[in-house]
Amino acid sequence: MRIIGITGGIGGGKSEVMDYIASHYDAAVIKADLVGHLLMEPGQVCYHAVIQLLGQGIIASNQELDRSKIAAIVYRDKLLLEHLNGIIHPAVKAYILQKIEQYKAEGKAYFFIEAALLLEDSYDQVCNEVWYIYAHPDVRSRRLQKSRGYSQKKIDQIMANQLADEVFMQRCDVKIDNSNGWEDTKRQIDSRMQRLKEQF
Repeated sequence: MRIIGITGGIGGGKSEVMDYIASHYDAAVIKADLVGHLLMEPGQVCYHAVIQLLGQGIIASNQELDRSKIAAIVYRDKLLLEHLNGIIHPAVKAYILQKIEQYKAEGKAYFFIEAALLLEDSYDQVCNEVWYIYAHPDVRSRRLQKSRGYSQKKIDQIMANQLADEVFMQRCDVKIDNSNGWEDTKRQIDSRMQRLKEQF
């Protein structure tokens, strides 16, 4: 089984790439953000630890954790954010490593991991190769304003806190340019997948 990491800045189109791969190839796909949400649900491994860190005020009426309240708290306190990440990220990584073994045993051809912090959290160490999903900053800004209603100020703040293009380029094996329309992006994905198939 080939293990491929997918990363890149916000608004680059990582999720669309993952959805396309999942529907067109014999690939298991996993998104680290969604795993993080799963592991914070009642009864899951991070639930009580997050409450212990941030207090009872983050519990919603249905007993689930209110992620908007969590975000508001850690946005103001970098130390709390580090502690929260110290709870969530190792648990997410353990879950993903277990899934890799599961899908390997099931005989899947490919396993794709998508994470915004893929390089920072050293997922590249378990990947055969890492893809950088790139889009021009102007394109990313337009997408985020349209799909999420973000202001330009918020977009600029988020982008400033993410890795620079140069770092992604240095540490990733493949660049998929998602700036020029989806048909062009699909051609790049299909071309790379064909090369992977030939390497088997």
